[in-house]
Amino acid sequence: MLNASFEGEARDATVPRGWLICTEGTTPDILPGVWGVYTEASHGDTYLGLITRENGTWEAIGQKLTEKIEEGSCYQMSLDVARSDTYAGYHDPIKLRIWCGKSKCDRAQLVLETDFIRSTEWQKVEVKFTPKTDMQYILLEAFIKEGQFSHQGNVLIDNISAIVKCGRS
Repeated sequence: MLNASFEGEARDATVPRGWLICTEGTTPDILPGVWGVYTEASHGDTYLGLITRENGTWEAIGQKLTEKIEEGSCYQMSLDVARSDTYAGYHDPIKLRIWCGKSKCDRAQLVLETDFIRSTEWQKVEVKFTPKTDMQYILLEAFIKEGQFSHQGNVLIDNISAIVKCGRS
């Protein structure tokens, strides 16, 4: 995976190098240092911030994986998540969803939906999944619930591991 630690210049409304916008009209932030967020990165210097808005919109980014993930094989990965209580009013807890797909920003298979992320300290999340078909894209999405919502929240993401077959390190 390219730039799995979201390194780059800390800026608002910026897509990290190696990633693609997956929600039209909205871009994530590279943190810390903008929107009042000063949490230290769990790895490297910077990390990703995704938000949901009171108008029902949310942010999502994705990328093409360097290797296909194969139907029927078990895969595992990990990442660090937290929440900021000072994200310019977007301070409520939200969830993170991770999808795999066959094309850019495709949501073919949900491989993770966290509980509401309440901690302002970094927490490691372990992900294990078995693709239902061969896929080569991943998508990270800020999430609250299906349907209408009005909730200003954020999720911070850093230090995504490589996606490897289960049993490998």
